[in-house]
Amino acid sequence: MLAPSGKLDRRAVVNALLADRGDLLVIAGLGAPAWDITAAGDCPNNLPLWGGMGGAAVMGLGLALAQPSRRVLVITGDGEALMGLGALATIATKQPPNLAIVVLDNEHYGETGGQETATKHGVDLAAIARGAGIADARTITTPDGIAPLREAIHAATAPLVAVIKIDAANLPLKLPPREGAYLAARFREAILGPAAHHQL
Repeated sequence: MLAPSGKLDRRAVVNALLADRGDLLVIAGLGAPAWDITAAGDCPNNLPLWGGMGGAAVMGLGLALAQPSRRVLVITGDGEALMGLGALATIATKQPPNLAIVVLDNEHYGETGGQETATKHGVDLAAIARGAGIADARTITTPDGIAPLREAIHAATAPLVAVIKIDAANLPLKLPPREGAYLAARFREAILGPAAHHQL
């Protein structure tokens, strides 16, 4: 699960988190997190975001509140998490017990040329989440933290945030379907079943 750099390998981490996922709903932030969930296996229960940087966590919050009987996992990057810090305060206020946020933190903006993010210079996203009021906010740097996180994603009774320090290597792209309308309709049908086709 470790990359040659000694840091965690993002694809191995995501594969482990999504193994035997059941009906887990997954929203992936733009760029590499979307490629990662697709590499683990494209699935109707996945909603990869092709755009909307900063929006993954709040989309996950809305989904968790609308579907309280389903587990919701947001997989995003440090750049996107930094852009949407206000989401942590709203999540803390609403306290959805079925929502987990995983931040794959490579300390770089992977989609815009590899510029360093603030986490490279000491900004602690887990501490920010705790300060906002999310009690279970952890930082994971070694493989032994992944299995307990996977268990918590499926069983936690309060929202959680996990910042996983990963290698910054650019991996081969594994692209999800590109058509946004198709992805949204597929995801809606996975959640609602036949009711997804009823007119509002």
